[in-house]
Amino acid sequence: MVEPGRIDKDAVAALQSERIDWRFKGLPAAAQGLTVAEAVERRLNLFRDGFLGPLVVLDAPALEHNLTTMANWCAATGAALAPHGKTTMAPQLFARQFELGAWAMTTANASQLRVYRAFGINRIVLANQFLDPAGLRWLAAELDRDPDFEFCCWVDSERGVMQMDETLRRVKARRPVNVLVELGAPGGRTGVRDVRTGLSLAFAVSASPALRLVGVAGYEGAIAKTASHDGLSTVEAYLARLRELVVATAGHGLFDGLDRVIVTAGGSSFFDLVADAFTAPWPDGLPVLPVLRSGAYVTHDDGFYRRTSPLGETTRIAGAPPLRSALRAWAQVTSRPTADLALLTMGKRDVPYDLDFPMPQRIRRPDGVAPLTGCEVTALNDQHTFLRLGRDAGVEVGDWIGFGLSHPCTTFDKWQLIPVVDADGETVVDLIRTYF
Repeated sequence: MVEPGRIDKDAVAALQSERIDWRFKGLPAAAQGLTVAEAVERRLNLFRDGFLGPLVVLDAPALEHNLTTMANWCAATGAALAPHGKTTMAPQLFARQFELGAWAMTTANASQLRVYRAFGINRIVLANQFLDPAGLRWLAAELDRDPDFEFCCWVDSERGVMQMDETLRRVKARRPVNVLVELGAPGGRTGVRDVRTGLSLAFAVSASPALRLVGVAGYEGAIAKTASHDGLSTVEAYLARLRELVVATAGHGLFDGLDRVIVTAGGSSFFDLVADAFTAPWPDGLPVLPVLRSGAYVTHDDGFYRRTSPLGETTRIAGAPPLRSALRAWAQVTSRPTADLALLTMGKRDVPYDLDFPMPQRIRRPDGVAPLTGCEVTALNDQHTFLRLGRDAGVEVGDWIGFGLSHPCTTFDKWQLIPVVDADGETVVDLIRTYF
């Protein structure tokens, strides 16, 4: 059992004191001037209390279901969880993840790292090679300032090792920066492309007094886009190579003296395969800490992750409940220029569109909410949605349409303060602050 990471609970609680004003799109005039806590206490209604469309909301029961489901599954499998916080950049959600046992929080860049530290997160994984001199200077000072701050990042080239080493020596960093050799794959993103190069890079790290080799990292999500047989086989073969690099590096004594060797991968599509590979037996005496970095599980979705997640519409994990989509967008029909076309007040600035268009699911009229079928989004402009109407859709100007969304990682960045609604889908029980 690993010790969970920590976040400054007082800093998170202070978010409840922020005043609501014109900066936060979609919120009603009735909330202007109130603190977040005061607005939440009023239990405002999305449709009766003046919220302005378009609006993205989070489903409270689904959110809690996803958070607890993933935490319980990780605990049962023996994998530590370092969720990729870039998905939400929401300290309130980070705090709940730590409460449920998250070992660390993963970040993508120096700006996100500074947000994490502003909220006192004590254990951070930066899932990239970290070369920026200004960022490294800041990191070295932060490590010197706080002896409880634990940090690690990737390396994937000897030139990168040299640049990090030079910068850290120049600023006379007192603590070495922990790094993991990143193994990539042909057609993937970053990372060395083969085990031999990875082992050579591990030797280069070991020769640097400014760096400390603590493990091996990778990312399987970039090499398989579907959960087909071929996709799963590709991921399994990649994870086998990653294990090979760990064993080879340990065989040369490059992990000697470590209490734990961090071995990490795992997006939100194949975390079952990663857990299987990393929790399988290792050579005697190799103290591996398997770490998953899934982030999108927090809200799941109605598109990409519904298709690919091991806890999606086709589950690959026995005994664990499927994740639920906790994201919904609401927009109003503003025009119906032809019988088969409606235009809505929602566009690329409001909802994700990089993997799938929003999926129309519900229609709300004065007499209540009903399922909406036979309709499809065909295009998005900056501020408009083109909705092709089914023959019997009954969509009229002024109706509100509820949409499922795909890819939470390109949803949260469009909203600074997101309403969380209760099981009725309308009563606001929280407001989530994001920092992008």
